[in-house]
Amino acid sequence: MLDKKSLSERDICTKYINPALEKACWNMKTQIREEVTFTDWKIVAKWKKIIRLWKRRADYILYYKSSFPIAIIEAKDNKHSVWDGMQQGLDYARTLDIPFVFSSNWDWFLEHNRLLDSWEIEKEFSLDNFPSPEELYSRYTWILNITEEQKEIIEEPYHMDLSWKQPRYYQRIAINRTIEAISKWTDRILLVMATWTWKTYTAFQIIWRLWKSKTKKRILFLADRNILIDQTMSNDFKPFWDVMTKVEKRQVNK
Repeated sequence: MLDKKSLSERDICTKYINPALEKACWNMKTQIREEVTFTDWKIVAKWKKIIRLWKRRADYILYYKSSFPIAIIEAKDNKHSVWDGMQQGLDYARTLDIPFVFSSNWDWFLEHNRLLDSWEIEKEFSLDNFPSPEELYSRYTWILNITEEQKEIIEEPYHMDLSWKQPRYYQRIAINRTIEAISKWTDRILLVMATWTWKTYTAFQIIWRLWKSKTKKRILFLADRNILIDQTMSNDFKPFWDVMTKVEKRQVNK
């Protein structure tokens, strides 16, 4: 008979959590990422000493769509309580702006719904009853009163090219919050980002999703120097030129 206490955290993930996710209709290749490192080493200066803190790494991040992480799971070995991973999961979820947090030690799952503030905010359930992607997304849209029209905008994916470059977590949060605000017809939005945080790339992804979802037909992008516009159009905004070139070729062929 298998001794639960002898299993490591990764054993728990491989033997029990992964099958539970597959049973709940999560696609292991496209909707789930395991052991996701989302911050670099943090350097802290203290008492004339330089200390490097650990990178922050989530055991699982679950995606409803490629642009929308909807849940995070923290796994613990069976020597721990199912509650022991929750605080760490909540800390990661606040940083990553993820609504649903789960922890597990093989015996149970514990769920924390960050969208609620009622007595239903946390609950335990068995490994056989993990919610499906559609169930979690349905809860999300119902709690936030998201309409079918807003869903079309929110669900529009990022632009992906052969480099497979994706927004970092803080860029994704900026993009998604902006898209969600526009979907609710907010007219004025101020998005502030620090230097070297890829502001132009973030702006491109916002514009791309608004354009592809047909929410906006024309978008004005301003800069204080022509050279910045030229750099933008030849780098981050290059996919727009590629699309325009394809359209022009089709018109010529016709």
